[in-house]
Amino acid sequence: MNLAYDVGMRILRPQYLFLAFVLVPLATTSRAVYAQSKQIKMEPAKSSNAWKGDDLYREFCAVCHGIDAKGNGPAADALKTRPSDLTEISRQNGNKFPTLHMQRVIGGEDAVAAHGSREMPTWGDSFKSISANGTFAEMRVNALVDYLQRIQR
Repeated sequence: MNLAYDVGMRILRPQYLFLAFVLVPLATTSRAVYAQSKQIKMEPAKSSNAWKGDDLYREFCAVCHGIDAKGNGPAADALKTRPSDLTEISRQNGNKFPTLHMQRVIGGEDAVAAHGSREMPTWGDSFKSISANGTFAEMRVNALVDYLQRIQR
């Protein structure tokens, strides 16, 4: 018997076959199930000292839309619909940024069809809940909209 055949036969013993054909696919399947079962933990907005659009974006939006605003945040995989690429808003609207519409979407007045049952938080309501002054909530929404306008490609 040649040495290569002998080594190969030792590797193909029944216990190794069990590992190769049962445990490896099981491990792969469990990883896929784990990836599909990610859930987003909903928490009320916490008080924030952020007033600048980029700071507000990082604090409230980046978890879903990603730091680069391309829809790849750490919570994106747990959502039913992938978050949109926020750098493409103008391009998708005839190269014109829809300021009023974005204020209404972020403020919670306009629903976005892709959000289905409204997975995106209504930041207007959240901002109102963390401040006694409704004007402050509006200022934060406007700062976010200004930031989104600045990051358009």
